[in-house]
Amino acid sequence: MKILDEIRLLFKTNRESYRRFYTILGFLPHDIELYQLALQHKSIRKKDDEDNVANNERMEFLGDAVIDTVVAAVLYDYFPNEREGSLTSTRSKIVQRETLDKLAVSLGLDKLLVYRCSRKDKFSHINGNALEAFVGAIYLDKGFKYCDFFIRQHMIAPFINLDEMASRVVNFKSKLIEWAQRRQMELSFELIEQKMDKKGGSLFGSSVQVEGISVANGVGHSKKESQQRAAQDALNQIKGNAELLQRFVDNRNVRLENSI
Repeated sequence: MKILDEIRLLFKTNRESYRRFYTILGFLPHDIELYQLALQHKSIRKKDDEDNVANNERMEFLGDAVIDTVVAAVLYDYFPNEREGSLTSTRSKIVQRETLDKLAVSLGLDKLLVYRCSRKDKFSHINGNALEAFVGAIYLDKGFKYCDFFIRQHMIAPFINLDEMASRVVNFKSKLIEWAQRRQMELSFELIEQKMDKKGGSLFGSSVQVEGISVANGVGHSKKESQQRAAQDALNQIKGNAELLQRFVDNRNVRLENSI
């Protein structure tokens, strides 16, 4: 810890908490309550002094957007010759819930989480969601510059090999199918076009629907590739989109009612 930060720490009433967060962040927090709130799961059902729900969901939304932005900038600089599609694919692998879950554990955030449940694994991706909220807290407390520093120096540099991540193959269709099965959602893929590209090769276009709602399209040089790209885009569209999720639920309820 820097000498100046050590001096500042002497005037903090909750020194151990500040020191703990300093170890994770690499800098001294200004408003420690923001970071504590970022690690408070919605299962706590707590309210603040103004009777507003006090948990990390809103910060999670904010942190998600910040992480996307910084990771995009990192990849843009690191892979100067890669095309948009490849950069987008690599970013998706880094910001996906499974990766963020592992990063949160590596940083030690899982040990600081506050939640009410006998089994932590009951909550899906609770660690990764907390990491997003934690980044949201940094943004509210110190601004984007500190978020950029934290994501680059404490998340990506020590734990993520960008070249390995870029070459990793992710089966987005299987991930989407698993997502739909967990929520008992009706999922379907449809081949919407087949044509020739400029070089005379086959080009396929696929669409993915969830509960009858068209979510995303994908184009590729094989039917499988087009479905993978459609599934990847669908997962991005669904992520954090509460309005779209509610539309799925409403359509599912109608479908179930009609089947009775």
